[in-house]
Amino acid sequence: MNVLVYLIPVSIFLGALGLLFFFYTLKSRQYEDPEGDAQRILSGIYDDAPPED
Repeated sequence: MNVLVYLIPVSIFLGALGLLFFFYTLKSRQYEDPEGDAQRILSGIYDDAPPED
């Protein structure tokens, strides 16, 4: 039972940390264009590929 004294605060801290990172991603607008991201993944054009002649 003594291990719960350590596990509960650690789990609350990790949960709060994950929530903060989620809010950071919302603030940095990473979820703004999901349709465009889906189209880019499915297209055959890659940003790092050399241009074809």
